[in-house]
Amino acid sequence: MIKFFVCISLLFILLLLQSCTATEKIIALKPEPDDAAPLVYDKTISTIAMPVTIKIRDIENQTNKTLTGLIYEDVNIDDDNYTVKVWKQAPITLLNVDGKIQTILPLKAIVNYRIGTNKLGINLYDTREINLNGKITLQSEVELNNWKLNTKTELKSLDWNETPTMVVLGKNMPITYLISPAIKLFKAKIERNIDEAISKAMDFKPNVLDALEKICIPSLINADYNTWLRISPIAINSTVATFKNQSIEMQMGLKCNIETLVGAKPNNTFERNKISLTPTNKIANAIEAHIIAVSTYADATAVMNSNFKNKTFGDANKKVTVQDVNIWHKNGKMVIALELLGSLNGKIYLTGLPSYDAKTKEIYFEQLDYALDTKNRLMRTASWLASGTVLKKLQQSCRYSIKPNLEQGKQSMLQYLTNYSPTPGVFVNGTINDIDFQKIQLTNKAIVAFLNITGNVKVVVDGLQ
Repeated sequence: MIKFFVCISLLFILLLLQSCTATEKIIALKPEPDDAAPLVYDKTISTIAMPVTIKIRDIENQTNKTLTGLIYEDVNIDDDNYTVKVWKQAPITLLNVDGKIQTILPLKAIVNYRIGTNKLGINLYDTREINLNGKITLQSEVELNNWKLNTKTELKSLDWNETPTMVVLGKNMPITYLISPAIKLFKAKIERNIDEAISKAMDFKPNVLDALEKICIPSLINADYNTWLRISPIAINSTVATFKNQSIEMQMGLKCNIETLVGAKPNNTFERNKISLTPTNKIANAIEAHIIAVSTYADATAVMNSNFKNKTFGDANKKVTVQDVNIWHKNGKMVIALELLGSLNGKIYLTGLPSYDAKTKEIYFEQLDYALDTKNRLMRTASWLASGTVLKKLQQSCRYSIKPNLEQGKQSMLQYLTNYSPTPGVFVNGTINDIDFQKIQLTNKAIVAFLNITGNVKVVVDGLQ
């Protein structure tokens, strides 16, 4: 957009040079800018759908990090004649079985069983220690709730490596009947521990918000024109989690406003505590982003002056030096002021309305004309400049193709959609269709351009650390 205004300024200067023969002076009345009302422009919410795939092995790895060592302990022997300690003996294995997570938990247990009685204050108890090795099979239903992958786990079976026995009267006696009550004691605890471990390991809120916070820091996308990109999230939607092979899939959708701003670094509008996760039944698998490009007149003027101020154009007989370039808003149109020194001295003012040709991808000025007082004074001092022929030629020449700019913007975005990893173990891939320029809106304080972007994106969690 700024390149367009710079191009316009240069064209004005060159056209003025074509007919300047002797030094002429013009003093036209300045079309005063509109009041500097608060910057208000139309905003269209962007929706970015993100199918998310989580490998079950990542849930397995994170669960093993969370659930370690002693996973159950009951030290009170007086209530049921048992004390029980259970350890995780080897890594847990997780698999998708018929749409549920099957958990295999190798364990070691030490059970102290008290035999005997206490009569007339005489302790006749004898305690026997039983060592057990085996594996528990559990089954979990899965859902995504409040940013967490939650499970509802049920113990399905417990298989011992060896049949539990205890020496009684010099003989090894099977004691499965004694162990069964102890299993009932720690069954619920182990189920709860598995659920808590998965919930803790698969709490997406910190990761998602950390990633969003990084994305939402305004980033400099063009140092030459001091252009910044700012994303302001509004909400995140998510569907229910489903299984596909050895992965869990869900759809997440980000609602946000996207802006590009010219000038000083804009404020960060991200508010961590206001981002909610809302359940939904379905999210369309597509990006529909509406980018708002904002350039205040002051910033656009500064850029143009940095390129053209104090530069001289012409030949030995006809020269003008650009003293100043300025633009502002007046009555729904743009005013362009050119201050020149040389064959023509003074300021001239033009007004026009920037428009967009979707077929040629060009920006041009519609109804470009001299400000009324400028036109009247040119008729007396430089009629050649005020003639309709020159103005028509000027309007025809003021066309600027933004096709290269749109392509450059597309390529910049693709950097974040080609195996981009915002955090270890998370990978983003996607495609972008053509970027479509929609319209230009003039406000009292800025030029606002609206672009539309479509495409798709996919997030895979594989190798989460």
